[in-house]
Amino acid sequence: MSTRALIVDPSTPTSIGFGEIATPVAGPGQLLVEVRHVSLNYADLNNALSGRVPVGAPLGLDAAGVVLQGAADGSGPAVGTRVVLFAYGAFAERVAVDVSAVAEVPAGVGLAEAAALPTAGLAALRSLRSAGIAPGKRVLVTGASGGVGRYAVRLAAHAGAHVIASVGSPTRGAGLADVGADEVVVGLDDLKEAVDIVVETVGGPHLVTAWELLAPGGSLQSVGWTSGEPAVFPPYATVGPPKTLTSYVNEFAAADDLAELVRLVAEGTLVPEISWRGSWERFAEAADALRGRRVAGKAVFDVKPHA
Repeated sequence: MSTRALIVDPSTPTSIGFGEIATPVAGPGQLLVEVRHVSLNYADLNNALSGRVPVGAPLGLDAAGVVLQGAADGSGPAVGTRVVLFAYGAFAERVAVDVSAVAEVPAGVGLAEAAALPTAGLAALRSLRSAGIAPGKRVLVTGASGGVGRYAVRLAAHAGAHVIASVGSPTRGAGLADVGADEVVVGLDDLKEAVDIVVETVGGPHLVTAWELLAPGGSLQSVGWTSGEPAVFPPYATVGPPKTLTSYVNEFAAADDLAELVRLVAEGTLVPEISWRGSWERFAEAADALRGRRVAGKAVFDVKPHA
């Protein structure tokens, strides 16, 4: 038997296309999940072109669905449980995933909303935690209109921080004050007061300027690089009072953090903002919108649109 999936296909303009893969078989400590919704990230577009995912292999990291087969050892959610997952190869009708990669989705949280959480929500949650988020901290979020950025604004505000949201244009800043930003700025040129934490998603010159704004003892979490531009530091920019630039990457085995994210959604603290949603048949349209920065928040595909 085979399963339909979005795979790496170099013959297409985006190197992404539909294909048939062998229906996955759950190994020890794994679940078989019927996928209902998936979320598109820059990482998925990059993985299709970089060679990190082999030709013919399924793409994707974020999905939500229903457990079809429980783990043989009895661990993890039971058959019929609604779950969110963070694992390679998520863009398929069925996926086999480790129990450590999933969390139960509670009643009241839609599966489409849950699918919008993993990559971006985990990056925001974990980078802020690593940076030492605490009440009263001044937190700068660059690229704040994107998926990671909007989650980071909400989470930092929930932690009691003073949140500065940096965006590329006034229209991209719409709604950020409503979700917790104390200041919404276009670019970084007008910022003068130092910040304690930076969640940096843009890279290039933004990264350099953000580093200059970082207070002694502060932490810059380099989460993304959507600009695609080089970062050139002036001489002695890294010589002075101690502060840190941390290279960030999402680690798997995320069950506990996924559970924390869906709990925050269930209680209304975190709200997945889905600005593009449609059938996964329209993946090329969504990819173009994401590359063109026309997605504020998240893009979610309906694999099986019920639930």
